[in-house]
Amino acid sequence: MMEYKAPIESYPGVVREVTIGKGNKAIKLGGENILPLHFFDEGSRPNAPKFALELWDMKPEDWPEWGIEPFKDVISDPVAWGKKCESYGADAVCLRLVSTDPSVKDSPPEQAAEIAKKVAEAINVPLIVYGSADADKDAQVLPKVASSCSGMNLLLGPVLKENYEVVAKVALDHGHTLIAQTPVDINLLKELNVRLSKFCPLDRVVIDPLSSALGYGFEYTFSLMERVKQAGVIFKDEMTQMPIIADLGTECWKTREAKESKEQALIWEGVTALSFLLAGANVLVLRHPDTLNLIREITGGNGK
Repeated sequence: MMEYKAPIESYPGVVREVTIGKGNKAIKLGGENILPLHFFDEGSRPNAPKFALELWDMKPEDWPEWGIEPFKDVISDPVAWGKKCESYGADAVCLRLVSTDPSVKDSPPEQAAEIAKKVAEAINVPLIVYGSADADKDAQVLPKVASSCSGMNLLLGPVLKENYEVVAKVALDHGHTLIAQTPVDINLLKELNVRLSKFCPLDRVVIDPLSSALGYGFEYTFSLMERVKQAGVIFKDEMTQMPIIADLGTECWKTREAKESKEQALIWEGVTALSFLLAGANVLVLRHPDTLNLIREITGGNGK
């Protein structure tokens, strides 16, 4: 009887390795030439997925009590909030500039830049910064943030098709890495990356395909992440060979289920996060530290 040997596959494509942060704060994303959790194939994943905890630049007004509880003593202080995220074991901290949204407080770019710089200087992990996703306002805010935090290599975005030239060029001039965001469409995703490639090294780009929560369009994002990863690794498509960020915390916690009970909130965020790991996400933005602990426990502590 012949000995059975499991088939081993190898793929020609490699996800670009992207570094965020500087010096001893730096971490690496991507670098794999296998599909998610395909450790039985020939290839490697040199950098395990990373997990960030989010904070806002203003006190949230509509979070349930179980969302505020882990940060109740720092919820009005972004710097202290960032330190708290780090103390919970986050690989990175994600600052969300909610107050700059014209429909919220329309706070000035200078204020956002000052907050971002203070948070970046206070923490010992990389800082991810998201604007409000209002293309016009972000075109004012994100360049100010990039300049204020020059040389810190933030992961900065979202860079959109409407403002990519303004935001991306200033961010690159100040040594940052970009979050290229498109609305759950692989053709639009590739189109934006092609445009960025004209003046931007592609190892300075992380893909954000927009993340939806479990039960709220989640399957669309999951399918797109799978297609992006397969196109880059199996078919060697250069415009999809960037790490993927799953910005899922906010989406999960605004669902009806998350607002009804803490148990449901943690399950909703946890299942969504685990599923995006299976789809190929390289960095996940979470809200609750209990979710972070749960995902680390399920994945053996390091996302592998």
